[in-house]
Amino acid sequence: MPESARASFVAEPALSDEFTVAALDPEVRRDLRGLQKDTADSVARHLVAAGTLVEEDPELALEHARYARRRASRIAVVREAAGITAYHAGEWAEALAELRAARRMGGGPVHLPVMADIERALGRPERAIDIARGPEASELGTAERIELAIVAAGARRDLGELDAAVVGLQLPELEPTRREPWSPRLFYAYADNLLAAGRESDALQWFVHAADADAEGETDAMGRIAEITGEDPDDADDFAFGVEDGDVVVEVEPAAEAEDPVGDPVADEADLDQVEELADGAGAGTAAVEEPVEDLAGEEPVVDDALVEEAVDEAVVDGVAADGPDDEVEADEGVAADGPVDEGPIDGPTDGVESEAAAVEVPVVDVPVTAAPVDEVVVEVPADVVTTEPVGSAADEVVVEADEADDVAEPASPAQEPDEADGTGGTSR
Repeated sequence: MPESARASFVAEPALSDEFTVAALDPEVRRDLRGLQKDTADSVARHLVAAGTLVEEDPELALEHARYARRRASRIAVVREAAGITAYHAGEWAEALAELRAARRMGGGPVHLPVMADIERALGRPERAIDIARGPEASELGTAERIELAIVAAGARRDLGELDAAVVGLQLPELEPTRREPWSPRLFYAYADNLLAAGRESDALQWFVHAADADAEGETDAMGRIAEITGEDPDDADDFAFGVEDGDVVVEVEPAAEAEDPVGDPVADEADLDQVEELADGAGAGTAAVEEPVEDLAGEEPVVDDALVEEAVDEAVVDGVAADGPDDEVEADEGVAADGPVDEGPIDGPTDGVESEAAAVEVPVVDVPVTAAPVDEVVVEVPADVVTTEPVGSAADEVVVEADEADDVAEPASPAQEPDEADGTGGTSR
């Protein structure tokens, strides 16, 4: 056998009965009609074997593709199959040569993304970008065009153009609500390039979008989320994402449910005890309650007349309850609500800080206002429970302390005008 023939000789790999001609795509079978029937059948079966084995055994698949290529080297679809199989086997130069030959034979631009990726693998990212910019790229379908954009972004990263890589993936299809076959890979590639550009919070959010869109497990988006957050990948299903604060993704824990329904106007002893327990653990700026409140409805509190004037902002008559500055509290007829409550000096900034008491409902205490003297005093709720005004507001400091002396407070006159109450120097409206 001549040396040239020996060099081009490819031994035929064994074929099992599972690889049949009928399993080949009908369009590919039509392209093989120019061959003799036994040759066409042999090539068809080897192409089926190559396509079946390419994922689990790319080396063996390449042997079948090379044999089919030797038997039908002038058919474009056979050269395409040989090129794709060589690409999966990591034979970059062979893959690129076969795909270029398929294009010259009229194979079309469908494999441009693979060719661009091979150029990257060969250390030529500039050529990959040139392929993405070429006129044939405009002839690609949506899926191939997006795949080419992903490869081009990777090539720009190879060149150190990190911001350009991010911009190159900002396509109209980059919409987190879309669920297309190419959505997981596009979202994942965008997140990966954001992370390479140092935009970790944005990258985390897009990894979340990729994981949400990846129903088939095509990407390792959940693993990347675990890497960024430092969580165990086995606990990835327990992540709670989706609330954004600017560009930062905030992990949200489920809120505890309150025992009583919202808007319940009845304050029982259990609720008051819970409020007092939260008040005991409050930080700076909370109103101190030195003695427990056992039964507001059954006993007359012992207070000082001056403290009553400071605690009561304004008296609301005819069953109209006054709302706080931020929260809307519904009250039954005959209930007088406090005005704005100041929580005293605050040591640090209050923006974005919530107390764990936010989930506890604030009971509304009935305070009848009649022609008779005032029988009950509305107790100030600890500042951890009530949403505070921003630092620097016009509210004054109100501190309710039980007088150690056994003085009995004289009842406040219901005829006292609001202007007179304001003149005491107490709370402001």
